[in-house]
Amino acid sequence: MEPENLLLDQYCLNCTGKTAPKVCFIPTASGDSEDFLSRFYTAFARYSCKPSHLAFFRQPRSSAIPLIDIEQHLLNQDLIYVGGGNTRAMLAVWREWNIDEILRKAWRSGILLTGMSAGAICWFEYGGSDSTWVGKLSSLQGLGLVRGSCTPHYDSESNRRADFHQLIKNGELPPGIGIDDGAAVLFEGQQVMEVVTSRPAAKAYQVKLREDGQIIEESLETRYLC
Repeated sequence: MEPENLLLDQYCLNCTGKTAPKVCFIPTASGDSEDFLSRFYTAFARYSCKPSHLAFFRQPRSSAIPLIDIEQHLLNQDLIYVGGGNTRAMLAVWREWNIDEILRKAWRSGILLTGMSAGAICWFEYGGSDSTWVGKLSSLQGLGLVRGSCTPHYDSESNRRADFHQLIKNGELPPGIGIDDGAAVLFEGQQVMEVVTSRPAAKAYQVKLREDGQIIEESLETRYLC
């Protein structure tokens, strides 16, 4: 949801294969930030879709999914979009409300799951996360829908790449994917189908550990959404 660049949002809507997809935004990681909610509705109002949101920290308002029937509403979506913020706190709230299990059902039923930052990390077995605010990344267990690990903001935060490498090298994270801002990785099951970008220079990288203990970083082929 970059205000001046909605290429990735349009791509996600296109991937549903629906002419007017139902889209639910989950901003738990930001504490249901009013700014994030406003950005979501402003962005998706430009498209032929049916937007809604799930919020735990705000009074219900128009287009909010009722908390008494979360599962039915989430499993009726075509696209579920998770916002950024504190991944650890988000996952704790989700587990309390059984959202983790509902999202697993959504994934198994073929609903498109996507997100930015925390909303990218959460789908993997593990993430390289800054949720503890200690000045460096730490290992965080995710929902485990996608094998391996992930870290976002790979090109925009100075410590991301080095910290991610070190966590994999130390065995604290399994091999995984580093994702630049403006890049998105599309999975079908466990298979990477393609990497698309809203910025010409954005990339995603497979990060692996060699037998001699050294890190290998391989740039994935990308398609610029121009």
